[in-house]
Amino acid sequence: MSDWTIAELTERCAAALADRDAPDSGRVRAIPDERAVRYYTTLGLLDRPTLRGRTALYGPRHLAQLVAIKREQARGATLAEIQRTLPTLDDAALATLAGVEVAPPPRPAARAEFWRARPATPAPVPATAPATVPAAAASALALRVELELGGGLRLSLTPDRPLTDADVAALHAAAAPLIAELTRRHLVTPPEASP
Repeated sequence: MSDWTIAELTERCAAALADRDAPDSGRVRAIPDERAVRYYTTLGLLDRPTLRGRTALYGPRHLAQLVAIKREQARGATLAEIQRTLPTLDDAALATLAGVEVAPPPRPAARAEFWRARPATPAPVPATAPATVPAAAASALALRVELELGGGLRLSLTPDRPLTDADVAALHAAAAPLIAELTRRHLVTPPEASP
């Protein structure tokens, strides 16, 4: 999905409306400005933008909604009339009304698909505890191993046996989808960007 700032959205709207008749009412602007975009959002005529930090980002559906509003106003519809119909339109009806293509939103992976995905195998990181424990010490205390997974994540476990390099590699591979999801949600720093 495209990410446009509010200024880029209004520019794209102006280009999409360039070949159409402007509303003939002196009360209605032919091309919406940034203030109008914000106002239409508060009325529920435009979907709320995605926020990245403090920047509002818009996409093809927002453009189609904005063009549809202006085309309906050019036909003489009031904002109250548009407010009753526009929010009920699906993407196909909105695209037909606006004459602007609406890309379908990306479909999130199903939970089962997420865990079945085969991640790239990261380079193994050595365990922070020694791989072998003398038998006398093992019987007296339980060995707790902390494994650095990257991105500030650690796996802490008490294994039934000492970890091997293959165990460490398998744990890293199994944790990769979780790390990717946490990174995508900006909950952790990507492992390659960690100091």
